[in-house]
Amino acid sequence: MSELLRLFRLYRPYRGWMALGMALSFLTLIANVGLMALSGWFIAAMATAGISGAAMNYFTPAAGIRGLAIVRTVGRYLERLVTHEATLRLLAGLRVWFYEHLEPLAPARLQQFRSGDLLSRIRADIDSLDHLYLRILLPLTVAAAGVLAISLFLWLQAPRLALVNLGFLLLAGVVLPLWIERRAHPGSQRLIETRSALRASVVDGVQGMAELTVYGAFERQAQTLDGLSRRLVEDQDRLSGLSGISQGALGLCAGLSLWVLLLLSVPLVREGHLEPPDLAMLALFTLASFEAVMPLPGAFQVLGETLAAARRLLAVVDAPAQVHDPAGVSPTPRDYSIELQGVGFRYQDDAPRALDGVDLRIPAGGKLAIMGATGAGKSSLANLLLRFWEPQEGRILLGGEDLRSFRGEDVRRLIGVVSQRTHLFNARIRDNLLLANPSASQGALEQACRVAQIHAFIESQPEGYDTWVGEAGLKLSGGQARRIAIARALLKDAPILLLDEPTEGLDAPTQHALMQALFRLMEGRSVLLITHRAGGLEAMDEILVMDEGRILERGAPASLLSAGARYGDLTGFLTPEAP
Repeated sequence: MSELLRLFRLYRPYRGWMALGMALSFLTLIANVGLMALSGWFIAAMATAGISGAAMNYFTPAAGIRGLAIVRTVGRYLERLVTHEATLRLLAGLRVWFYEHLEPLAPARLQQFRSGDLLSRIRADIDSLDHLYLRILLPLTVAAAGVLAISLFLWLQAPRLALVNLGFLLLAGVVLPLWIERRAHPGSQRLIETRSALRASVVDGVQGMAELTVYGAFERQAQTLDGLSRRLVEDQDRLSGLSGISQGALGLCAGLSLWVLLLLSVPLVREGHLEPPDLAMLALFTLASFEAVMPLPGAFQVLGETLAAARRLLAVVDAPAQVHDPAGVSPTPRDYSIELQGVGFRYQDDAPRALDGVDLRIPAGGKLAIMGATGAGKSSLANLLLRFWEPQEGRILLGGEDLRSFRGEDVRRLIGVVSQRTHLFNARIRDNLLLANPSASQGALEQACRVAQIHAFIESQPEGYDTWVGEAGLKLSGGQARRIAIARALLKDAPILLLDEPTEGLDAPTQHALMQALFRLMEGRSVLLITHRAGGLEAMDEILVMDEGRILERGAPASLLSAGARYGDLTGFLTPEAP
């Protein structure tokens, strides 16, 4: 239950809405029970007066019935309005809280999670937490207050009747829900896990559809999804069965309470301790009183699901960050040079070194290219520069200042990145560009896109810069998406440029056009180019050849090519870009 206590602390900003919703729900409950009881008494009293011929003031009870009916109707409407407003505010606050804790973990601590699983946590698991207030906390609070008020009223009528009704209310509101919770707990937890696994598998299947088809694994993936779907349906069916049992048991408790109350009340009427209309009033009051505990079995049934969702969220939130920002403000670098001094790095303590004693220097405005096969350590170096990870050995200097003394956001504000995996959001081209500079004018957008050689394409679209790019830029080609990324980097106007395989996967003409745009982007900036490609490296001041985390060769392009060795081998088997 410690998970729930932590979540309750997050609910403090919304306690006013929550309390108002509880008050309205309690008012609606009392109005409904009172309406049933007063209506029963009024009908019985009118019948008795008609038989006996006695005079009766029916205006007051009739007005009371109308008043209670109005209170019940308005109260129910306001209760739904306020409780759902409170729930939506809670969910919005939880999503912001989760994202604030998620962002510092990226990308180092999030590698253990599948993308579909993270999506399930931030969406479905947080949605499951709407049960915490709406289906658990609210009905429990209202039930406790309602049972107390109902028992007090019956005690004033007849203590024995109050004790009987209280006993059946406790049976229906405590014993039955606890039994339901024990039976539903394993299935509820498994339901969350299965639902998450199903979403993750669907996302993986959609994203990897081409690979699954090429390697003939489509049928196996379909069988996996079918198995998870069947398990999900089985758990839902089991929980639905428990829900039906709980509703039947509630009805049985209400009926038994009514019969016992009648058995005890009829002698009281015969002996003159109760008036005949009071018998009808107490009978309907007893039946209506079970509305107070009606939601409790369902509340305890979803308790296991809510706890499981909370644990999954807290498992991410409680993960320690790989990189810790300094307490103070970031220093001001004297320039935008980059220097690595004996940098050693590995992703796990027992993993091989991704970087081993790397020394390099990029002067302010200098251009350095790093070449090497996959696994040589090129991308690891880029991750260290962006402060996604920290080296275990050596240090990195930015403008003469240790990179550890900079906050991660401040470092990334100084570096413009164009990677081989350009991510575009399912939004307009304009929105994707403005991520780099939200205050950029239309003229600035167009100028950046002209330099990136994408403006003509955008203008050819019917909606221009308001063209939607689709999920992950689906409506654009790889070259078009990459040029939009270059335009975005231009808008950021960062003094340092990191190009991580910017032409990977593109055909030769597109590579050539893209490199021409990149050359324009490099002007006046410190540049680190990570590439497999030989073409375009003549514009670099220095080239480093890496293998297994070590620098094997370094020098100017012409000197390395004339010397042959490793650089010559790489340029020999890699296809150069079109001139």
